[in-house]
Amino acid sequence: MSAKPESSGPIAPRVTIAKIAAETGVSVPTVSKVLNGRPDVAASTRARVEAVISTYGYRRRANERSWHSRLLELMFHELESAWALEIIRGVENVARENGMAVVLADSSGRHTPGQNWLESVLARRPVGIVSVCSDFTAGQLEKLRARDIPLVVVDPAGAPGPEMPSIGATNWQGGLTATLHLLKLGHRRIAMIGGPGDVLCSRARIDGYRTALETAGLAFDPALVRQGDFHVRSGYRELTSLLTLRDRPTAVFAGSDLQALGVYEAARAAGLRIPEDLSVVGFDDLPIARWLTPELTTIRQPLQEMAAAGARLALSLARGRTPESHRIELSTSLVVRHSTAAPAHDGSAPSRLLSGGPR
Repeated sequence: MSAKPESSGPIAPRVTIAKIAAETGVSVPTVSKVLNGRPDVAASTRARVEAVISTYGYRRRANERSWHSRLLELMFHELESAWALEIIRGVENVARENGMAVVLADSSGRHTPGQNWLESVLARRPVGIVSVCSDFTAGQLEKLRARDIPLVVVDPAGAPGPEMPSIGATNWQGGLTATLHLLKLGHRRIAMIGGPGDVLCSRARIDGYRTALETAGLAFDPALVRQGDFHVRSGYRELTSLLTLRDRPTAVFAGSDLQALGVYEAARAAGLRIPEDLSVVGFDDLPIARWLTPELTTIRQPLQEMAAAGARLALSLARGRTPESHRIELSTSLVVRHSTAAPAHDGSAPSRLLSGGPR
């Protein structure tokens, strides 16, 4: 007789591999192979077993899973940036404390990783996964839950579900603080160069910027808000465009330090001095912020601490512990250096350099 889900009460703790094997008509070792990501199972058999695992809500118990791999998986949607290096350091510090190694993976710029990655993860059987800026399908999440491989998202691209453990930063507060700093210096034409419009942290930083303007009694000017991709080239491109405005900005809040670097380069190309002609605030406080000339005023996002918190949470979940909260936000803070100053002129008056260069 086939095993059937009961109509009341939690079913997952009572479902066994033997029951799944009986339901699918395969052997217990075959079900075990599917759960462990072994490749030597026919595709049709694997699909049938996965369907029953999903139907019954099977989940391997924490005390039944093996930690023989001693691996933490760190998943990026893209890996090529100084920002990613800070995340790697944070996860590696926690892995080292626990005698573990870190496996790095990226989804080639896609926010949803492909099937090949999932199959590799199931074969590696890491203790837990820390994912950065990635979304997952319901099917992918179900397969990870069935194997009791906890997933924690750091700096989620979209709004995480109520049961998705995530680590973020106070992005709205950071946007507010950066803009208030420029307002206190006397700037009124403040541009904002943000990240992608569909990314949660980017929207929050822009909302903070807008709230600061409203607090100061200034009208929000859509012409001063541009969106890029958090990389150098978008900072360069968007400032170049902003400088064509008749009433150009006297200050720029860049959504990342890398965008701020692009702003620096575009300002130099236009003959503008920082901060004399243009004040600049970044976001992240990457090591490059202290090496720019002048040193960059920025919002510090505790990237290493966020990554470490994500790794610790993944290990805690792997040990069967229930977190006090599924959503943790770490504080951002303003780091004032030398890229901001009071405006020397209003944006409507052309700079001496823009109107003909040095004399």
